[in-house]
Formats: sequence, C-alpha cells, structure tokens
Amino acid sequence: MSRQTPTAHFHKSKTLDNKYMLGDEIGKGAYGRVYKGLDLENGDFVAIKQVSLENIAQEDLNIIMQEIDLLKNLNHKNIVKYLGSLKTKSHLHIILEYVENGSLANIIKPNKFGPFPESLVTVYIAQVLEGLVYLHEQGVIHRDIKGANILTTKEGLVKLADFGVATKLTEADVNTHSVVGTPYWMAPEVIEMSGVCAASDIWSVGCTVIELLTCVPPYYDLQPMPALFRIVQDDNPPIPDSLSPDITDFLRQCFKKVYMSFHGDLVFFISAYKSYDQILQEGIYVVP
Repeated sequence: MSRQTPTAHFHKSKTLDNKYMLGDEIGKGAYGRVYKGLDLENGDFVAIKQVSLENIAQEDLNIIMQEIDLLKNLNHKNIVKYLGSLKTKSHLHIILEYVENGSLANIIKPNKFGPFPESLVTVYIAQVLEGLVYLHEQGVIHRDIKGANILTTKEGLVKLADFGVATKLTEADVNTHSVVGTPYWMAPEVIEMSGVCAASDIWSVGCTVIELLTCVPPYYDLQPMPALFRIVQDDNPPIPDSLSPDITDFLRQCFKKVYMSFHGDLVFFISAYKSYDQILQEGIYVVP
C-alpha cells in the first residue's frame, strides 16, 4: 500500500512579495477575507486581511485606507497592531498582529464555551475599557464595539480590532449623517444621526457585556429595523434580572442617553469607567 508524504495533506501556500506566506482562512468581513500568515523574515505568525481590488467602489476603498491610516498611529497593548501593507494588481493585503484565540463572539458560541460568568466578563471588559480610554485620548471613536471585534490571546489579553468604520473626532461632523456599526450594538444617537460621540462606544460596551453573558446582544429576538426603533424609543435596553447589582449598575451607566459636547462625553465615559473600576477595586472579582 502506498504511503502519502506529510505534505500531501497541506495546500501550497501563496507567497506575498517574498515576505509572507499566506495560510488558512481564519475570518471574513465586509471588505475581504482574513488569513493566517507566516512572516518569512522572523517566523512570526501574522493575520493578513486580503481585499480584492477588482470592481471595488472608490468609497469602499477610501474606508479601507482610512482604517490603515488610523491603525498606523495607534500603539497600545489592547489594540491590534498594524504591521504593514502590500499591494498587488488584484489585491490589497493588510498585515496585522495575529491574535491566536480569535474573537469573543466565536468563543461564546453554543458549540464552544457558551456564555461567560460575570467574573470573566469583568476581566475582558476592563481591558476593553483600557483600550477605549487610549482610543478616545487619541480622538478616535471605534463605532463598532462588539464581541466579534474583541480578540484575545492565549494569555487572555484583549485586543480591539476592525477599525473599518472608526472615525476621528475632528471628522465626526462629516460623518453625522451616516449610520455605521452593527444594529444591535448601536447607540441611539448613531441611529438618529444626531452625531457620533465617545459615549457611543460606551453604549456598545454595555451591549457587549450582555452579549458575553447571554450569547446574544439586546433585542436580538427582533429583526434589525424593529430593534433600531426600540433602541431609540426605550429608556434603555432590557437588562437581565439575573445579573448582580454591580453589573446592573454598570450597564445603567453605559445606557444613559446623552447628547453633549466631547468634553461632556469624556466626563460620561470616565464615570462609566470608574463604575467598572470600582467593581475591580472592591475585590468582588479577582483580575490577574
């Protein structure tokens, strides 16, 4: 009986500019697919976002280039690192830090680990807030905080990812009349196109806390359009009765409807952050 060589089970990897080998697909989004890659210079694994340039609308290409421009200037332990980009005739490749555990949304799937306990959600969200503190200090609003855009390393370090719809605060007025993000995590002011602000990210954090605790965001039983209507009309999204008083209080901080200046947004943000930080400081949960 003939024996196959070990290499028979692997497809031939594509080499990019003799710098990276393109491996298996690990994800996909609105503007392309993401592959695991190998840096041929140092042997490090990387994530390679591959965007097809064939028939791409100029507006979509502008969004992708905006993401690159933002990532170039960010440097924080809780933000996925931009490592470079390569362009061929048919594709644009964005080289990013490889975060091996993938997204929290993937980890909480029923066929994997399911909903997290409050103690673990606290560990993750504390790091999300650290990343957002940094982003907002840089004048950047993420605009799409959700479990699918929160990656973790094997050590449990959180990395915020996917800055395709992020914006600089100086550009906020230009983007006022655009609704971007994912419906179930959207803040009311984004839906009403009354102006995106730093507090919009905090609303999404609250939705993400509920997502991690229940496996679904608020209003997930509704279709997107009715959900958007309820987000605007209700005082706040429904908060599960089973949550502890501390987490419930934090969620109420996140779900305050605010329409104020950026200075006011920072005050609001800090109050929500301190609310969560107090949970940690009082020793209710142990954070490594």
